[in-house]
Amino acid sequence: MPTSQQPGHTASILLFDGVCHFCNGAVQFILRRDPHGRIHFASLQSAKGQELLSAFQYEGNLQSVVLIENGKLYTKSDAILRVGRKLNGAWPFLATAARMLPRSLRDPIYDWIARNRYRWWGQAKQCMLPTPEARARFLE
Repeated sequence: MPTSQQPGHTASILLFDGVCHFCNGAVQFILRRDPHGRIHFASLQSAKGQELLSAFQYEGNLQSVVLIENGKLYTKSDAILRVGRKLNGAWPFLATAARMLPRSLRDPIYDWIARNRYRWWGQAKQCMLPTPEARARFLE
């Protein structure tokens, strides 16, 4: 992956569905609980998101969030739990506890939510625009 295109070496990059209201709410949730800016964002639909997926030769289903961290790609519940470990408050503890459940239980729950997210929370016509304060955390 081209390092000139990444934020600092310790930053994690979360690729999310930019037109999903639930996903946009999750990004806002993360922004409020990651004041140190360890997590950066790009929508799966963006040129940057597609470039990053291509760099990892990811051909998976775009029904999943994707986390790029330390040169590795994580999807579904693994991505969510790795993000949770970086947040303030009780989230690192909760993410660590949830990690004790096998992926064979976690991922079907993730998939069920992913399949129904547009029906339950809706879909935007275009990707969200970050606030000026959060803009630096979004890759273009």
